[in-house]
Amino acid sequence: MTLGTKRVLLAAPRGYCAGVDRAVVTVEKALDLYGAPVYVRKEIVHNKHVVAILEARGAIFVSENDEVPEGQTVIFSAHGVSPAVHASAASRNLKTIDATCPLVTKVHHEVKRFAAEDLTILLIGHEGHEEVEGTAGEAPDHIILVDGIDGIADIKVPDENKVAWLSQTTLSVDETLTTVAALKKRFPNLIDPPSDDICYATQNRQEAIKAIAPQADLVIVVGSTNSSNSVRLVEVALEYGAKAAYLVDYAAEVKDEWFEKAETIGVTSGASVPEILVDDLLKHLDSRGYHDVQEVRATEETLLFALPKELRADLKAAK
Repeated sequence: MTLGTKRVLLAAPRGYCAGVDRAVVTVEKALDLYGAPVYVRKEIVHNKHVVAILEARGAIFVSENDEVPEGQTVIFSAHGVSPAVHASAASRNLKTIDATCPLVTKVHHEVKRFAAEDLTILLIGHEGHEEVEGTAGEAPDHIILVDGIDGIADIKVPDENKVAWLSQTTLSVDETLTTVAALKKRFPNLIDPPSDDICYATQNRQEAIKAIAPQADLVIVVGSTNSSNSVRLVEVALEYGAKAAYLVDYAAEVKDEWFEKAETIGVTSGASVPEILVDDLLKHLDSRGYHDVQEVRATEETLLFALPKELRADLKAAK
C-alpha cells in the first residue's frame, strides 16, 4: 500500500435518530425525576452500549410487564407495543410512559385505519422483531406477515381486492420496493400506505452509505446485531459495491485481517448508536494510519420529537 493513500469516508447522517434520542432521554429524565429503579419493557433501543449505560444509572430492563412490581412505573421502548401490552400494564396498576417512536405510532394508526375498512394487511417486516410484534398486535386478525419474497405466491386472503401493505420502519428501502413489486404482481389491486413507512433516518443512513460503498475497500458499521437498521446498512454497503462490510458494537471488535489491502474505509452507524462509539472507532483507525477523514453527507437532519406526554406532565408538575 502506498503511504498516504489511507483514508476514511465518514457517512452523514449517522447515529441517533429523533426517535432514539427521544427514547433514551425519556429514560434519563425518568431516572432524574423518579429515582432508581425505573423499569423498561424490552431494550429501550437496540444498542448494547446504551442499555449498559442506562442499567448502570438504575434502569431495569424486563421482558414483560409481569416482571414489574405492581404500581411501579414502566417505560415502553421506541419499537412500540400492542394494545395487549397496554392492557396488561393497566391490569397490574402500572404507571406507563410510552416512548414509542412517533413514526412507529403512525404505522399503528395506519393498521387501525385499514382494519376498520376490513382490509387484509400485508405487513412487510422481520418475524420476531419487537416493532413487528407491536404493529401486528393492533389488528392481529387482519395482518399477514411478509418476511421477504419467498412464499408470496402462497398467501391466501379472503378478498384479493381488499388487500393493503404496510412495512416495518427500519427495512432496506430497495429490498422493500422489491417485495412490494412482487406483492403487486400477486395482488394487482394492492392498496399503498397513505405515506412512506420506512423512516427518514433509515433512508438517509442508507443513502449515505450507498454514496460511499463503491469507493470502499472496507465498510465498518457501528451497531448491535439485534438492530434491524444497522444490519441493513451492512447489506446495503455490500449491494452497492463495498468489497467487505462488517458490523461491530465497539472498536475493539475490529479484526486485523480486515485491513489487508484496505485503503479506503467507509464508516457509519445505526440509528440507535451514540456518537462516542463512532469517535472510538475513528481513534482506532487513526492508530492504524487512517488519518484522513472525509465526511460524505447525504442530507441534513433537523427533526426533533417532544418527550412522551406522561413524562412532560410529571416534569411540569415537579417544577
